[in-house]
Amino acid sequence: MQVTDPRILVVDFGGQYAHLIASRIRRLGALSEIVAVEDALEASRLPGVRGLVYSGGPASVYEEGAPRTPEELLTSGLPVLGICYGLQLIALQLGAEVHRSEIREYGAAMLSVLDCTGIFQGAAGSSRVWMSHGDSLASLPPGFVALGRTEDCPYAAIGHVQKKIYGLQFHPEVMGTDQGDLYLENFISLCGLAKSWKMDDYLERTIRELRDKYAEQRVFMLISGGVDSTVAFALLSRALPALHLRGLLIDTGFMRASEIENVVASFHELGIDLRVAHAARDFFSRLADVTDPEEKRTIIGREFLAVRERELEKMELNVQDWFLGQGTIYPDTIESGGTRHSHKIKTHHNRVDVVTEMIAAGRVVEPLRDLYKDEVRQVGRLLGLPEELIMRHPFPGPGLAIRCLCSAGEGEMAKEYPSGWEGLSTFVLPVKSVGVQGDARSYAHPLLLRTTGEFQLSDLCQKALRYCNENPLVNRVLLTLAERHSGVLPRLRRAFLTPERIEVLRRADRIVYEFLKENGLYAQIWQCPVVLCPLSQGHGEALILRPVVSLDAMTASPFLMDASHRLAIAAKLMTDANIDLVLYDLTGKPPGTIEWE
Repeated sequence: MQVTDPRILVVDFGGQYAHLIASRIRRLGALSEIVAVEDALEASRLPGVRGLVYSGGPASVYEEGAPRTPEELLTSGLPVLGICYGLQLIALQLGAEVHRSEIREYGAAMLSVLDCTGIFQGAAGSSRVWMSHGDSLASLPPGFVALGRTEDCPYAAIGHVQKKIYGLQFHPEVMGTDQGDLYLENFISLCGLAKSWKMDDYLERTIRELRDKYAEQRVFMLISGGVDSTVAFALLSRALPALHLRGLLIDTGFMRASEIENVVASFHELGIDLRVAHAARDFFSRLADVTDPEEKRTIIGREFLAVRERELEKMELNVQDWFLGQGTIYPDTIESGGTRHSHKIKTHHNRVDVVTEMIAAGRVVEPLRDLYKDEVRQVGRLLGLPEELIMRHPFPGPGLAIRCLCSAGEGEMAKEYPSGWEGLSTFVLPVKSVGVQGDARSYAHPLLLRTTGEFQLSDLCQKALRYCNENPLVNRVLLTLAERHSGVLPRLRRAFLTPERIEVLRRADRIVYEFLKENGLYAQIWQCPVVLCPLSQGHGEALILRPVVSLDAMTASPFLMDASHRLAIAAKLMTDANIDLVLYDLTGKPPGTIEWE
C-alpha cells in the first residue's frame, strides 16, 4: 500500500471487531488500513487518508490507562466515525459524560432512528442492531444531536453533521446489524471513497508480496482440510514454486468421521498430494488428564509443531530450511489477544507461545492473517476452488477435542434459577464455557431451560439474551430438546478426553451432519458445533447442538430450527445409550462464543 493510496484508517483500540470494520469497508468498495492507537496521529497526516474510524475496545474510557488518541484528531477536518468504545472516547474528549450502564446490552436490540441525516441518510425508522457494551453516554457533547436510541440506550447514535463526526454505540460492521452496510456506505461516501477498491486488487497484491518475500524460501504447510488452510495452501501454490511448498495433514484422533480420507481426496482432485501423519496416540497421551480449555488448546498447538518436526526429520528435510505455513485468519489472532490492546478470549492452536516466538523470528507464513471467513471464501473463488469446498462449515484445528468438555469433579447438581415466565423452568448448570462480552473474555455458567408451555424459539432466544445481559455469571442459555429421565436434574460427572468419548461425539456429529444435509438445512447454517458435555441423568452425558448463522465468525445468531426438525434430530441422537440429554444452544455471539471451549 502506498501512502498516497486513498483510504480510511481504522484505529484499533483492542476491540474484537477492529479488523472486521476494516474488512467491511473493503467489502463495500473502499481501501482501509488498521493502525494502532499510538500511531494514529502520525498516520492521519499521510496524504492518502480520507477518514477515521475509532473501533471498539475492552477498556472503559474513564479508567486509568485506557487507550486514547490525541484530541486534535477530532479537529483535523477528517470525517470520523466512533463505534462502541470509539463513540465513548469521542464523547468524553468533546465534553460529555460516560458511565457504567445499569443494564448491559449484548446481542440484538431495536434501534429507533431519530434523524435520517448524515450516515443515517436513507435509513429505515427502526431496525435491529448488534450491541456489546457495559458503558454508555450519560450526556451529549456540545453541538451533537441524538440520531438513534434503543430501549436501554438513549444515545445509541449521535452526530455533529457540520463536523462530519458520528458515533454509534452498536456495531454496524457485524451481520446482526440489519442496516450496517448502509451506515458504513454513507460514511465511505462522506470520505469521498465510494466504490474505489475491490478484492481482486487485494489478491493480486498478496500474490506479488508472497513472491517478493518468499520466492527463495521453502514453506511446510499444516493443513486441517478446512476452508482456511485449503485456501491458504492454494494461494501459496499460486505464488511459490512447487518444490518449495509441502503440505501435512495431522491425524490427531479428533477428526470427524471419514475426515482424513475426504481431505486427502479433495486435495488429490486439486492436483495436490498430501502427506498424512498419524499421531492420535501422542495427542491423547498429552491430554489424558487435562480439563482446562486453555491448557487443552495450548497442548494441541504445541503438539502440532512437534509432529511437524518429526515428519520433517522422517522426510530428511532440515527444519531450519522450512518456514511454517498456517491458514490463520484474523479472528484467530484477535481472540488470542494478539493485538496491542485486545483481551484474550481463547488461545487458538495456531497462536500458542511456540508459534508466536516463530512469528517474532520471521519463520511463519500466513497469507490470510488479515482476512475474515467471508473474505477467505472470496479469495477461494478467485483462485478457482470448487464451491462445495469453499462453503464447507468451519471446523476448528483442534477438532473434536474442544467440543468434548472435561471435568475432574463429580456430583454437583444443577441449581434452580428464577425464570420470570410461567411454564418455563430455569437451572444454572455446574459447567462453564467461554464467552465474549464487551470485547472481553467471560468464563461463566449456562442456564438450562425446561418448558411446559408453548413458546416460539425466537421468543426464547430473546429471553436468553436478557438473562445473559442481566446476570454476569451467565453467558449461555440452553433449551432441553430430549432427556432420558424426565424431570431429573443433571449432575456433573467425572470425564476426560478418551478415545471412547470422542467416538460418542464423532457418531453424534455424523448424525447431525447427515440430518442437516438430508433436510436441506446445511446451507442455511453457517456452523453447527456438536458438544459433548459431562452432565448426566444416569450413566450417559449431555449433547449440545450449537447451530448458528454468521458471516465472519466475529458475531453469530442462533439458527431458529423449526420444532419438527428439533424433535426429529433429538430422537435420532437419543438412540445412543451414551446420551442422556439433548440440548439446544440459544445464545448469540456475544455473549457466547461459537465454540464452547
